[in-house]
Parts: sequence; structure tokens; C-alpha cells
Amino acid sequence: MTDWVKKRLGDISESCLGKMLDKEKNKGSYQPYLANLNVQWGEFKLESLQKMRFEEREQERYGLENGDLIICEGGEPGRCAIWRGEVANMKIQKALHRLRVRPGYCGDFLYYRMRLAGKNRELDRHFIGSTIKHLTGIGLKDVEFEFPKLDEQKKRSKILRSLDSKIELNNKINAELEAMSKLIYDYWFVQFDFPDANGNPYKSSGGKMVYNEALKREIPDGWNAGRCSDLFELNPTLSIKKGEISSHIDMNALPTSGFMTKQVKRKQFSGGMKFQNGDVVIARITPCLENGKTGLISLLNENEIGFGSTEFIILRGQRFDLRCFGACLARSEKFRKYAISKMTGTSGRKRVNYTAIESYEMPIPDETLLKKFERKITPFFEKMTANTKENQELTKLRDWLLPMLMNGQVTVKNSKKKINQK
Repeated sequence: MTDWVKKRLGDISESCLGKMLDKEKNKGSYQPYLANLNVQWGEFKLESLQKMRFEEREQERYGLENGDLIICEGGEPGRCAIWRGEVANMKIQKALHRLRVRPGYCGDFLYYRMRLAGKNRELDRHFIGSTIKHLTGIGLKDVEFEFPKLDEQKKRSKILRSLDSKIELNNKINAELEAMSKLIYDYWFVQFDFPDANGNPYKSSGGKMVYNEALKREIPDGWNAGRCSDLFELNPTLSIKKGEISSHIDMNALPTSGFMTKQVKRKQFSGGMKFQNGDVVIARITPCLENGKTGLISLLNENEIGFGSTEFIILRGQRFDLRCFGACLARSEKFRKYAISKMTGTSGRKRVNYTAIESYEMPIPDETLLKKFERKITPFFEKMTANTKENQELTKLRDWLLPMLMNGQVTVKNSKKKINQK
């Protein structure tokens, strides 16, 4: 690291704080903007974008260019991501800093160095506030890191970026597969346009519909009115010895959208809901249920029994495997609205009981159609599971390489992109 030079961020970049949200004072045309909640490490939650007024003269001051770093001022000060230009005319609000590196410095390298600083709590001394911490513009400019030459910055960050790019690609593939699964479920079991004997959409092609008195709606001829418990066993009985080290999934591991859970952890069993691969897990407590915390268990070893929170409800196919149908059912709007409506208790600790889920009324297709749906959708879920497992391994590798590459503990050779540890 003899040729690495220590530099203040204020000396190698230009930064500004975003615009204050003020409906009364802000003028101009409505523009999309990023808020603190949109920014995660290395990515943006663009589905929750909002708009506010910006004047023409403010376009440059608060606008983003490819490669700009967006850094949280509060909430989790120092958390940052790199803007890749996914949305035109994007701006930032006051909770965020925009940092633009000057020639001679690599934005990707600085992003990964900030990431390491966040892990090591190096930024803490630059925060102000006793209870609620903030990273002010002055504090951000005073942050110091050691930088190698530009070519070296690019080589080191390229290794980490290649890993993150693969993770991002897998996530995009999973999102597409999730959307396709839910769309097919909706066509077949909500709109009743499942393939008929000739391969045509049943209802749209004139398939016979019969009014069902119990459900107060028309359903396909041959279907029956039933309950969730007709298809699923809820909270199935499984056994783990007390004190045994087993796979564990906590509430944080359940996604608020999609199907895949976060990484399984190992811990000593002391109680909780038990499950196996193929089971669908639904959070039953406020605000987790309202937020959509639901997932499919798919990351355990074969025949392994895992466990999780007592605030989980477990769904398992009653007579045959219904993991795909169950996962889509649990994500469906009607099912979720029903579950939320059945919550009881005080405002801060409301829960839905599993018996209420058992009583959920629904049209019951014939077994042949359910098995056909499972065969069609199972490859989607297998690919999502494989991508999730690969991402977990890639994340471990990236996090292992991060300090060594950012602190100069390894050298990077050009020829075959080898990494040599010093």
C-alpha cells in the first residue's frame, strides 16, 4: 500500500444535500425523487417512488447522473448506493446526499470503500446527534480513506462489481419468475381461464359457469365450495429435540414480496413453529402480516426440519404437494385481505389465529388441475431457489473479498485477473 494516498471526500468529490419537501413552497414541474427509504446498499426500491415539484434551475443541483453515489444523511447514516440511471430526471430529497467523484477517482471503488466503512463503523465518529444520528455535509466531506491509483481502483472494484452484477441478475430473474407464477395463478384460479380439454382458456372460451350459493359467485362447473383446510394442513406436527442445533428462519428472513426467504441460520432449538421444504410460512402478527411477510421454505436440506418464530402460520398440502399453489394463494390479494380482517387483539399486538385461515372459503378445483399447475410452476420455483442459493454464496465471497481489496491486503494481477493474498 506504499502508493496509496489518504484523501478527504471533500477533496476528491462534489456533494450536495437533497431538496426539502414542502408542498407550499416548492414550484415547477413534478419530478420523481429518491427518499431515504428508497436507498439500500447497492440498489434502489424504485417501486415506491414519489414525485414533487422542482424548478428548472434546480435540475442540475438536485439531479442525478450515472455513477453518482447517493448517501443517507439519517436513518442509517452512510448507507449508500450508486445511481445507474434507471429513471429519467431523477432527483433527491433532503434526507440524502449526492456525491459525484472528480476525475482521477472511481465511483465504484468509493462505493465499496463506504460499504466497508459501514461494516466497520468507521463513519460513526462523523455522525452528530445523541439519540438520532445524522451524517451532515461537513461530516461527509471530512471522511478520509486511502486510495490507490485510478487503474488500481477500477481493477479492485471491478471484481466486486462483477459479483454484485450476477446477484442483481439473479434477483431480476427471480422477480420475473415470481410475476409469471402469480399471473398464471390469477388466470387459472381467479379469472378461471385455466386450459380446458382443448387447451383453450376455460371461461373466455365459453366454459360452463355455475352460481355457488355458499361462495355467492359463479365458479366453473365441477368445482366445489370449500375451505383452506380442505387443501392444506395448518401447523403440521413435527418434532425437534430441545437443545438440538437446527436450521432457523426468523421474521426478518420472510420477504414482504416474492417467495424466497433469506438465508437459513443455525441455532439451538428452544421452541417455535417447525417446518420443512415445501411449506408456506405466513406471519400472523401486526405489522408483519399487513406488510406481506410470507415465504416458501426451500433452503433446507432434504427431509430436514427447521424452526422459526411462534408468530408463524404454516401451510402444507393436505394430500399432495401444493407448494406452488400455496405460495401463490398466500400472496393473493383476496387471501391477504381476509387474513388481515380476522386479526384480533390490542392495536399493537393484533394476530390472526390459524383456525381463521383454516376457515378461509374458496373455490376448490379438481385434483387433476391442481397437479397440472404444480407441474407447470415447479420449474419456476426450482430456478428461484437455485438463484437464491447462488446469491448467498456470491454474497459470502463478496463480503470476504471486500476488506482485502479495499485495504490493499491483496494484489490484483491483470493477465488472468488473479488475486494474490499478501
